[in-house]
Amino acid sequence: MKYKLIMNGLDCAHCASKVEKKIAQTEGFEEVSLVFATKSLYFRHVKDDNIIEIVQQLTDSVEDGVSVSFEKHKEHTNEHNHEHNHEHNHEHEHNHENNKTKLSSILLFAAIAFALAALLLDLFKVNEIATAVLSAAAIIMSGYKVCISGVKSVMKLHIDETTLMTVAVIAAFCLGQFVEGAMVTILFGIGETLEDKAVENSRRSIEKLANIKADEAIIIENGVEKAVNAEDVKIGAEIIIMPFSKIPLDCVVYEGKSNIDTSAITGESIPISACNGTELLSGMVNGEGLIKAKTTKVLKDSTASRIIKLVEEASTTKSKSEKLITRFASVYTPIVILISLAIMFIPPIFLGNINVWIYRGLVCLVASCPCAIVISVPLSYYSGIGAASKYGVLFKGGRFLEALAKADAAAFDKAGTLTEGNLTIESIIPYKNYSKDDILALAASLEKNSAHPIAKAITSSYRGKLLEMSDYTEHSGSGVSAIYNGKTIKCVGIRDLRIKPVDKADAYLIYDGGIIGAFRLKDKVRAEADSVITSLKNSGFKKLVMLTGDSVDNAKKIKTELKGLTEIKANLLPEDKLKTVNELKTTSKGVCFIGDGINDAPVIAASDCGFAMGLGSDAAIASADAVLTSGSLNALPKAVKLAKKTVLTAKTNIAFALIIKALVIILASFGMAQIWMGVVADTGVCMLCVLWATRILKTKV
Repeated sequence: MKYKLIMNGLDCAHCASKVEKKIAQTEGFEEVSLVFATKSLYFRHVKDDNIIEIVQQLTDSVEDGVSVSFEKHKEHTNEHNHEHNHEHNHEHEHNHENNKTKLSSILLFAAIAFALAALLLDLFKVNEIATAVLSAAAIIMSGYKVCISGVKSVMKLHIDETTLMTVAVIAAFCLGQFVEGAMVTILFGIGETLEDKAVENSRRSIEKLANIKADEAIIIENGVEKAVNAEDVKIGAEIIIMPFSKIPLDCVVYEGKSNIDTSAITGESIPISACNGTELLSGMVNGEGLIKAKTTKVLKDSTASRIIKLVEEASTTKSKSEKLITRFASVYTPIVILISLAIMFIPPIFLGNINVWIYRGLVCLVASCPCAIVISVPLSYYSGIGAASKYGVLFKGGRFLEALAKADAAAFDKAGTLTEGNLTIESIIPYKNYSKDDILALAASLEKNSAHPIAKAITSSYRGKLLEMSDYTEHSGSGVSAIYNGKTIKCVGIRDLRIKPVDKADAYLIYDGGIIGAFRLKDKVRAEADSVITSLKNSGFKKLVMLTGDSVDNAKKIKTELKGLTEIKANLLPEDKLKTVNELKTTSKGVCFIGDGINDAPVIAASDCGFAMGLGSDAAIASADAVLTSGSLNALPKAVKLAKKTVLTAKTNIAFALIIKALVIILASFGMAQIWMGVVADTGVCMLCVLWATRILKTKV
């Protein structure tokens, strides 16, 4: 069973990684992922009524003060949902008030500490005992929680930022640096509060992105309108969608007209017109008209719910950078502690004055906490996933953003991707004694069960009665066959003909071993395809390849319209497409593939980042690494830009944090840095990195 737990009170990213590791190493827990940005813990475990107690015990063994709340990935009752939302909102308000109170208290005692340093000690020469007492009071009021947490961490043999701060304050007092010890806790408190505020703001921004689902729907039952919970509405129910309200479930309009804002689902800013027969997706917003519709899906299967679930679960698929940072933090912290201890105790052997060197080592110790990196790198990827969803691109994890940012080659399926996918018959060529109507009737009867674009083009053009056939068989990449009047009838492409055709066509009808007719088909290139390919080329893509099972002639026609394509591959079977993508991978930094996600599942799996066009198919979503929800290519260049920005942001934060920390450590080694600089290098840098990461959410591409 898949579980989701909320880790209330988990404020340290480094501690979060330790909790995740502890749970992941516990027998029975699988696919463990703790997302610090949302305080969400995901894992698989056998159904256990005591799971909350088990996880709470594991968490307490690593980190105190974390309260684990229960939330399973299953249908909840309305009462439970309402109660959970109320508690969640109350928690937000409570945290906000606590932050305001805490910050006010810290700023007050910051003023006291400055007064101690600037007035009492320097001007009035107050004795050290009075200074120590006042400094201790400032520490207790502004940092007692930090000290308690630090002592508990030491007792558990864990080293985190609270441990480092506690050691620094105690050591500062032992060295007679009373005011500076107070300033350490005050600055740390201010930095931690601002850092928490920045992380909380990012959480709220991410939650807003998922706030696309309507809780209520107005149904028509026995001619009476009534508001009900959206999750209680069944398929086929009649609903009323009021002006300027969210569409609660996927549905089809049967009465009324309106303009529909689809931006929350597709990322497209231009509204669409809705009238009788228009399909609407949940999460879209109605315009000025009142419309009536019949539902086509229940709430949990509707588009808004699927999008929210995808965005939420995407955070559990971590990028290589996120995994590297987790491993890095476990190695980095002991190393910098050893460096700090070396600075404290080795130089005094040769140079004396141990107090000076202990102080310098303390500065290094305080500056060394890896939280800035541990928080900001996963937050960068989470923000990137959230921002992409605004533009109609759903990534299934950070590693696919990373793969797209690195890619310099793209392979496109033709039908339905570079073209609109609505094949139509351009001409029918009859042979022997058959008429065009005969050929169309036979082909439509043969193709009636196939979902192939050619089959759809043929069957949609026929309005007559279908003929009786038996033994229907669809051959992957090789057409269809059946038995008609005791003889085999086939519809195949030119590649599968064993007879040389008189005319070039896209599909041939063969009966009793001979060609009796042929079809020439036409498809329209997507309006946005040319500009998208040009944008990708400008973004650094060196190879832009079209893969198609269509004929070389038809592929060349597309190439004349899309001059940005660097290469075309025609007459390909599914295994040929797979081979081509694997060949591209050997000559490129990375390959992304864009297709329909159904027939091309093996190719999508082989590519570094596979895109499916549209939300219409569950199979497409299941096989793809990312989904273009609008079914348009327009969002692809935006996704590339966001992916590059996300990866660059993560790398920038890593470099910035390490450079600042290294600089403070070097300065401390030469006696040119004070403890407050170490605090700034920790919480100050962390806050800046968090803000830098979350700006991705507001990025416009």
